[in-house]
Amino acid sequence: MPELSLAIEKAEVTPFAAAPMLAFQLRLENAPAEEAIQTVALHCQIQIEATRRSYTAAEQEQLRDLFGEPERWSQTLHTLLWTHTQLIVPAFRGSTLVNLPVPCSFDFNVAATKYFYGLAGGEVPLNVQFSGTVFHATPSGLQVAPIPWNREARFRLPVAIWREMMDVYYPNSAWLRLSRSAFERLHRYKTQHGLPTWEEAIESVLCEAPEEVGR
Repeated sequence: MPELSLAIEKAEVTPFAAAPMLAFQLRLENAPAEEAIQTVALHCQIQIEATRRSYTAAEQEQLRDLFGEPERWSQTLHTLLWTHTQLIVPAFRGSTLVNLPVPCSFDFNVAATKYFYGLAGGEVPLNVQFSGTVFHATPSGLQVAPIPWNREARFRLPVAIWREMMDVYYPNSAWLRLSRSAFERLHRYKTQHGLPTWEEAIESVLCEAPEEVGR
C-alpha cells in the first residue's frame, strides 16, 4: 500500500499562460521506495492562513475592506480560501518533482486578490490540502488507493513572486468589474466629455472630488 508524503519546495511564475499562473514545485515521496506508482490523480485546495503572519499599520489599512478595523482583527482575521487546482502525476518510484499549476486572479472582487494586493512584502502562509487517488502496481495487478484526507503541505509564498506574476501579465495595470448600470453611467460621462480612454474618464471623475478620494 503506498504511503505518500507531499511538500512544496518553491514557487515560480509561469510565463505565457492564458491567465496569470504560478507553478508550485511539488515533491511526492512514496514508502516503500521500490513500489511502482503508475499515476496519481491529485486534487488540491489552497488556503491562506492569514493569522500566521504579522501586519504593518499600512497593511492593516489596506486590508480594512477584508477584515474591518484592526481593533477587531482578533475576531475577524481568519483563513481565506484561495483556489482549487488539480494535477495528474506520471509514473515514478521513490520520489518525483512536478509542477503544480496554481491559477490566479487580479479581480478585486476576489478576497484572495484583495489580500495579496494589500501586503507590502514578506511572505504569505499557505496550507495546501490534498485529496485524490493513487494507482499503483502490485503482483496481482493494478490497485487503487485513496489519498488520506489529512495529507497537507505548508508553504510560505513570497509576496514578491505574486507581484512579479501580475507585472508579467498586467504590466502597470489593474482590473475592476463594474455593474452594468455603473458602466453605463461611466460610458455616458466618457462620451459627453469627449474622453478617448476609460482611464482618462476615471481620472477626470477622481479629479472632480479630490478631497474624497485623495490625490
